[in-house]
Amino acid sequence: MLLISCGDAKGVIENSIDSEEGSSEEVPNENVISQDDVAQTLKYLSSDELQGRKTGSEGIEKAAVYIENIFEDAGIKPFFETYRNSFEENGVTGYNIVGLKEGTDPLLKDEVIIVGAHYDHVGKIDPVGGDELANGANDNASGTTAVLELAKYFSRIDTKRSILFTLFSAEELGLVGSDKLASTLKDEELQPYVMFNIEMIGVPMTDKDYLVYLTGFDRSNMAEIFNDYSEYPVVGYLPKAAEFQLFKRSDNYPFFEQFNIPAHTVSSFDFSNYDYYHHVNDEFEELDVEHMDRMIEALVPGLREMANSEENHIKLNQ
Repeated sequence: MLLISCGDAKGVIENSIDSEEGSSEEVPNENVISQDDVAQTLKYLSSDELQGRKTGSEGIEKAAVYIENIFEDAGIKPFFETYRNSFEENGVTGYNIVGLKEGTDPLLKDEVIIVGAHYDHVGKIDPVGGDELANGANDNASGTTAVLELAKYFSRIDTKRSILFTLFSAEELGLVGSDKLASTLKDEELQPYVMFNIEMIGVPMTDKDYLVYLTGFDRSNMAEIFNDYSEYPVVGYLPKAAEFQLFKRSDNYPFFEQFNIPAHTVSSFDFSNYDYYHHVNDEFEELDVEHMDRMIEALVPGLREMANSEENHIKLNQ
């Protein structure tokens, strides 16, 4: 779960988006993401077969295996001995799935970029019309799908910095999985450069001049640099994100706390464009796959430059 917000792009990039529907041709699109793959992954992760992906359930185990298979097929290596970073929480076993795309520069490869999303959801809830499964299509099969598609893309190209693709469990229990992983990476003396988390991107924002908002917008210069890299206003500022303290309410936050690095979440759920948060109707059919494909495509240039820039342009604000 995440709650986010972005108002204007604060003048970072002068380009404007009249509306999501009217601007699709302007959005950066290199045709490197398969819309069919986006649909297939999103549909499976939000299917009844996975029973709402509650941490510790048979359904989330199926999701974990599915993610592992995509990593393996793409040539993304396990960061640990296996893809799984296991933990216990109140007698329940959870698994973060962690894959590594190693960088090529002998120095910069140790400045790891973490790209993440949570893949768990809440399982069964109070029924509506006889349906008790909260399938979690937007929350957060959409973000998980984005991470997997980005992993497939970046597995095909060289980057100077290493990229850690992380899918978190037990987010719905209070950011448990991301906190456990951040602690483990701290113990292993990893020093990440940035953490880029993706949450609820299944429907477009309306009447905004950017595509997603960034939580903790003013805590670093990530929005400015990312938009500069992209030559497009991909990320912006949503006042509600600050109002609801969303910076502290998604899986970016443990990495900020433990590493003191730029760590943010992007989202297109703005509290007005989707009625099915933690609802049985948060289903595949309610999401806009074409928008998701454009959205993931639009993230590619910024992340790619982030992974290849000679200098660390993204910094915390003082």
